[in-house]
Amino acid sequence: MRRLIPASLRARLALVFGVGTSMVVLLALSLLYLVLDHQLDAAVDQDLAARSDDLVAAVRTHDLGAVHGDPMAQLYGPDGTPIATAAAIRGRVLLTPTQVRAVHRTTFGDGTLPPRDTGGPMPLRLLSRPVGDSGQVLTVALPLSAIDRAGSRQLIVLAIATPLLIIALAALGRQLLRAALRPVGELTRQAAAISTLDPDRRLPEVPGDDEFARLAATLNGMLSRLSVAFQRERAFVDDASHELRTPIAVLRGEIDLALAAADDPAEVRESLIAAQGQVVRLGRLAEDLLLLARERAGTLVVLRTPVDLTDLAQSEASTLSRITSLTIEAYGDPAPVDADPGRLRQVLGNLAANSAAAGATTARVTVTTDRNQARLEWADNGPGFPPGLLDSAFERFVRGDAARSATGGAGLGLSIVRAIVTGHDGTVELRNGPPLGGAVVTVRLPAGRPGTPTPEHRDPPGPHSP
Repeated sequence: MRRLIPASLRARLALVFGVGTSMVVLLALSLLYLVLDHQLDAAVDQDLAARSDDLVAAVRTHDLGAVHGDPMAQLYGPDGTPIATAAAIRGRVLLTPTQVRAVHRTTFGDGTLPPRDTGGPMPLRLLSRPVGDSGQVLTVALPLSAIDRAGSRQLIVLAIATPLLIIALAALGRQLLRAALRPVGELTRQAAAISTLDPDRRLPEVPGDDEFARLAATLNGMLSRLSVAFQRERAFVDDASHELRTPIAVLRGEIDLALAAADDPAEVRESLIAAQGQVVRLGRLAEDLLLLARERAGTLVVLRTPVDLTDLAQSEASTLSRITSLTIEAYGDPAPVDADPGRLRQVLGNLAANSAAAGATTARVTVTTDRNQARLEWADNGPGFPPGLLDSAFERFVRGDAARSATGGAGLGLSIVRAIVTGHDGTVELRNGPPLGGAVVTVRLPAGRPGTPTPEHRDPPGPHSP
């Protein structure tokens, strides 16, 4: 069955159009034939009725010559015997006496004319009616052979016209389908020609405002988005390769030095310590990239437990002050949230590393709440974000000035901050200005249910890439 159905959409539409058109044409012409046949019968009956009226009027004036001159008429007496007969059927009767006596009103019917010496009975269309109160009956007739010939001619004409009309409509439908689907073929060829080597290439615009024009515009919009995503992914791969190249080169150099100084334990130890630092840097970069990849894939694991955001900020501020060059103060009222304490500490650690890399000396954490959300604001007294960086600071491998780059960070800190906050169904915003005149990062998280937060398990703080 599937082999009988064309694979091409154009062929399927043409098939459906052809079959549908054929059925409609056949139905329409069949109805036309029935209407014409009915009209022909009605015309015959009208002719019989007109002749009957004329003959009845003549009979009432005792003019039987009108009956003799009619093509096919007969006047009967009350007993059913013919009184006057048309010359063309002299010697034969249209009705039997029993049929004559059964006529009480104007009646149409079909009958036959008895045969002559040669030939068979002739089919007739009859109209019989009483003539006044005299008991006489007048019958007029018309041979059905003429009607049958007219019907046959109509049928022959329709039989010839039907296939020609179907073929003409099918050809017209094919041309219409070809013209209508031409933009689809062009879009298909152009789309097949687009490759990753020319991501800026677009599909041709389809004139008008129909479905195909909107499809072309939609596909071009999709290609634009894919091009942007492709460029971002390519930039990400380039940046990741650049970040990995330096520690790997240093690690290789230190290993070579250790192998060259195998007889000098102090030199070997110094090289291994330096190599260990590069391994830590590589591990940190791999963990950050893995976190961002999981966030993008929607598989970032966030363990939600009741946490007091103010308590966590105050305890983490004390820890971060000891391991960074920042003086960090934390303020706020109790702010319960359902969140992952370890991830939130990672957010604060990345913000502290980012501020320290920018040259800030003081940072302030302020926590406020309302009925729907908890708000954590991190502010420092550094130079703030460069004006051109505010819109792209959350992108991966984005750095600010040379001071930030000199710290050796990979530019993933704020990307990780946004990933973690988004994983908590929150939002994060950047700006410069009050309260300390430098960078300001505002984190908003859904407020948790009031209650006693679970005791925090404080992991040893670790550095995070800015």
